[in-house]
Amino acid sequence: MKPRLMPDRGAAAESQPRVLAVASAGGHWIQLQRMAPAWDGCRVAYVTTVRGYESRVLANAEARGQPRPDYHVVPDANRWQKFRLVMQLVMVAIVVLRVRPDAVITTGAAPGYFAIRVGALMGARTIWVDSIANVDELSLSGRKAGRHADLWLTQWQHLAEPGGPDYRGAVV
Repeated sequence: MKPRLMPDRGAAAESQPRVLAVASAGGHWIQLQRMAPAWDGCRVAYVTTVRGYESRVLANAEARGQPRPDYHVVPDANRWQKFRLVMQLVMVAIVVLRVRPDAVITTGAAPGYFAIRVGALMGARTIWVDSIANVDELSLSGRKAGRHADLWLTQWQHLAEPGGPDYRGAVV
């Protein structure tokens, strides 16, 4: 049996939970894609910083017999690129407002942080899964976003602490 992010509420698209899956390019994106079977049966919209990933996302959904997910690209940015971060925030907020997700899940970094914050304001359930690459300490965005997420996970047992993040195994 496949793990599910949310229970299947029926076949009609109107009743399927809306999931917004968000990650920066590279390892964050790869880890998010490894979790994709968890939201099979949901209406999914992806947000990332690279347009070139779309064909693989569509192929993966088709291979699992899932409907075509929506795909959105936002500018890449980091903490040293303040203007680009503002642009990223605006674009992520627009996507969240359009999608109106029931759940937001992210593996990081900046676009995931913004999606968690905006999604939480809109009443979505929010899930932050810190990158498996962060073996010595939590990521900066994970430390900032975690306290705003409904579920905050680390993939390293020694990084778990009371009040979060929780360790529930290496999920990706």
